[in-house]
Amino acid sequence: MPKPLPIRFPRDEQAHECSIEWWYWNGQLRDARGNEYAYMECLFKADRKAVQIPMLSKFPVDTIYFRHGLLCDLRRKKSYPVVSNYVLTSADSFTKPLLFVNYAEPSLTTYVNCVMEQHAADRYHVKTEQIDLTLHSERKPLLVGGKGFITVGEKKDTYYYSLPRLRTSGTILIEGKSVAVSGLSWMDHQWADVQYTRDKWTWFCLQLDDGTDILCFAFGPTGGRCHATIGFANGRQETADDVRITAGERSWKSPLTLAEYPLSWRIEIPGRNIDLQIETVLDEQELLFTTINYWEGPIRVTGTNGKKKVRGRGFLELVGYPSKFGNIRYAKSEVRKMTRLLRSFIRK
Repeated sequence: MPKPLPIRFPRDEQAHECSIEWWYWNGQLRDARGNEYAYMECLFKADRKAVQIPMLSKFPVDTIYFRHGLLCDLRRKKSYPVVSNYVLTSADSFTKPLLFVNYAEPSLTTYVNCVMEQHAADRYHVKTEQIDLTLHSERKPLLVGGKGFITVGEKKDTYYYSLPRLRTSGTILIEGKSVAVSGLSWMDHQWADVQYTRDKWTWFCLQLDDGTDILCFAFGPTGGRCHATIGFANGRQETADDVRITAGERSWKSPLTLAEYPLSWRIEIPGRNIDLQIETVLDEQELLFTTINYWEGPIRVTGTNGKKKVRGRGFLELVGYPSKFGNIRYAKSEVRKMTRLLRSFIRK
């Protein structure tokens, strides 16, 4: 493996020549009445031949873009997921000095464009059919692994950085009603030359009320490699591999896939005296993409950081929890539908 190049900003906020890449945003927001919401939006870019994601080999293009989105009304305990197996990007996407990508799902009946764009070194704009948000980064990027490059498994090297504290304001659209909101968001950007695998991935981003930010994950066929990258309020960053991630007793079983997802967790980092309890806010947060099922949603955090009690918020992602019947029929139907629509656009 060649020596990794240092991450440079804003150059590396753009797209790269690699097998798989994604720009991921999440956040927890509040309206003027104190009602709480959460969102997630992720744009993926994949080399169809290299990444070998099941079912996508039928697409008639080499570079595939797809997106997953989520909007949650926490008071009403309702979730509104969006999974697009293919999106089109505009001709001027990734051509500007700062990050800019304009994308939409091909449709013959409705059209809503989505945008991820950077207006300045610390200011971003994210827009979809569900959200229209302005984000101001209050911290320098969190370089995962210390340098923004980490090995998570055999032949699994990835570039990876986060923007852990994004002061956020804008509007969300809930069942046709526009709601003004504000809050805190998180952004991940990751790119690698790897193929799709069935590895298990348990991932957390945590924003504590003492100003500490933690990106923490377990990765591997059995959730083997554990790691945390920690950002402190004073700007200092540290990494830790003495991480214990333990599932609690509470779980949720999907009625659709019969996959069972643990929804309570404990994260311990003994060398930093960090001991945190994690509880999900909502249960029914499963998303389906081709043959892949996973759980994604907002969390609440309590525990201790050093000798002080802390609280916080964040997001949890659970990948690699097996479906009991497989998602092949669903995946084939979705991919056939999108392929027919895409070919109609290409002919035009």
